[in-house]
Amino acid sequence: MLYLVPTPIGNLEDITLRAIRILKEVPVVLAEDTRTSKRLLDHHGIETRLRAFHAHNEHAVVERIVDELEAGADMALISDAGTPGISDPGFLLVRACVRRGISVTCLPGATAFVPALAAS
Repeated sequence: MLYLVPTPIGNLEDITLRAIRILKEVPVVLAEDTRTSKRLLDHHGIETRLRAFHAHNEHAVVERIVDELEAGADMALISDAGTPGISDPGFLLVRACVRRGISVTCLPGATAFVPALAAS
């Protein structure tokens, strides 16, 4: 299973309880920037291993990640802020998972356009 986990936009406390639970339960978190993500995980006491997955390496590593998911691994994908796959890396991974019949779940959470729309 691949979990798309939204992360806070700004305030580290703007994350759901489910997102924290998933990030603690999966063996691997794929992160756009491991340094940024490490601050978030540390803030919430999450010790899950981080692996880089970003625009500069996604083409090179996507098949290996999908192979691991197909073999039964669970992983979470996070971006620096907001929901992965919108304007962040993730599209290629989700598409590859769908093509190979791997379940993908997107958790609800932080996204920039809803607060922008509401505030406007």
